[in-house]
Amino acid sequence: MAEMAIPGEIEIVDDVASAFARLVVEQSPRSVALSGGDTAEECYAALRALAPDWSGVDVYFGDERFVPPSDPDSNEGMARKVLLDHMRPRAIHSMYRSEPIEDAASAYDALVEAAPPIDLVHLGLGPDGHTASLFPGSPSLHETRRLVVPAGDADHPHPRLTFTLPAIARGRLVVVTVAGAGKRDAVERLRAGEDLPAARIRGDRVLWIGDRAAMGRQ
Repeated sequence: MAEMAIPGEIEIVDDVASAFARLVVEQSPRSVALSGGDTAEECYAALRALAPDWSGVDVYFGDERFVPPSDPDSNEGMARKVLLDHMRPRAIHSMYRSEPIEDAASAYDALVEAAPPIDLVHLGLGPDGHTASLFPGSPSLHETRRLVVPAGDADHPHPRLTFTLPAIARGRLVVVTVAGAGKRDAVERLRAGEDLPAARIRGDRVLWIGDRAAMGRQ
């Protein structure tokens, strides 16, 4: 049961960012949901270097700190700087709006619900086992109807918007990238069967791409 507690396929690689970039080029998604964090930034830099044609791609975000894209903590701001400003996708669907966070969540929820299932949803893994902005113990983990909700807790800066588990589960391919020894404990807790948020990831296909520092054994 231990290995099966990590939901989905596992691919252990030497370079997570390069493997992610190659996968995206191979899949040629027409819609993607992007992530945040250091590993995501490395993945997007590697993808930019391959320069795929994104002129027909719709870009969403799986979670976002509720700050403008100009803020250094913005996932969208990072993605624009590292990737999107160079790729010129068909559309970039910003989570942040200059309105109350509940209204922004409702608007993004309606946007995602009206759209076809997203071809590729990119997620990360936090040291505490969170994914997107679904944190341990969060009421958002029990959401069954809405696709996007406000989120956040005292341990993470800024209020946030996040895909819910049902939103992630609509993804045709859900890719979780995990790199570095700092994620090893969370991975081992998943293997041990702990009910961490990342243990609940579902999708048509779920693929974990990790290095040995994070994933250890196959």
